[in-house]
Amino acid sequence: MMTPGCYVGVDVAKKHLDVATAPATVSTRFTHDEGGLSALVAHVRTVGPTLVVLEATGGYETDVAAALALAGVPVAVVNPRQVRDFAKALGRLAKTDALDADVLARFAAHVRPEPRPLPDAAQQDLTALVARRRQLVEMLTAERHRLALARARVKRDVQTHIHFLEQRLKATTTDLRDCVQASPVWRAQDNLLQSVPGIGPTTAATLIADLPELGRLSRQQIAALVGVAPLNRDSGGRRGPRVTWGGRAVVRAPLYMATRVATRYNPVIRAFYQRLRAAGKPPKVAAVAAMRKLLTILNAMVKAQRPWQPA
Repeated sequence: MMTPGCYVGVDVAKKHLDVATAPATVSTRFTHDEGGLSALVAHVRTVGPTLVVLEATGGYETDVAAALALAGVPVAVVNPRQVRDFAKALGRLAKTDALDADVLARFAAHVRPEPRPLPDAAQQDLTALVARRRQLVEMLTAERHRLALARARVKRDVQTHIHFLEQRLKATTTDLRDCVQASPVWRAQDNLLQSVPGIGPTTAATLIADLPELGRLSRQQIAALVGVAPLNRDSGGRRGPRVTWGGRAVVRAPLYMATRVATRYNPVIRAFYQRLRAAGKPPKVAAVAAMRKLLTILNAMVKAQRPWQPA
């Protein structure tokens, strides 16, 4: 039986896991391996928390969150920036693994982020393929820039690496398409998204992998989640400019490129963008507004499960 009001923070590192509880501060350390995970789950079950909070640490948190979720423990993976800002608000300027675990426990107790179900193995594979394709594109772009300035002695090596990366990018793109087509649900959503002029296979796969909330939230919530919602900057009598900030950059980048295409070939987005430009809005402001408009349309389509209808 869970004890109400007991919260746990787990600071995840490559080799160990630091655990703290709130409101009663109890710190424990486990090794980050199979035995340590089993001991962690047994310890957390003994505590019986209302919520366990971990930071997103580039993938090291995945097995910890999975082990806790499989044990039936409510777990939330949160943005490290939010936790660090919370620590500063508490006056916690020092930073150690044990202190970080304590801050996470206090963050869980005061903020109480919503526990969300972890993606299954297939969803994790799709996300990994999307991320790998993005990495290959970044490496390929960097090498092509280097080629322009490479001296003759290293030019052939750079060209060889570019050829290798192009082959890997082609193979990874094929794997990504096969992964989407292997699932009837993803295949249907992929067809739905690509019915919109401007949305290609890469953008559709990214939305499926990295924005599973699409179609489940309101238009305001999905815009804030991606980071295309204008935020107020007012103080006293001053009314500051509205700016977009935060959100999921991995979704925003391909969505921006899709929007640039849509401003030329999608009649709805093109008319919306041109109207903003005619009203004197700067190109970047109009482009972000068009991104939000396109995202709103996609969200409504997925929610209603209806393909693109220009009218």
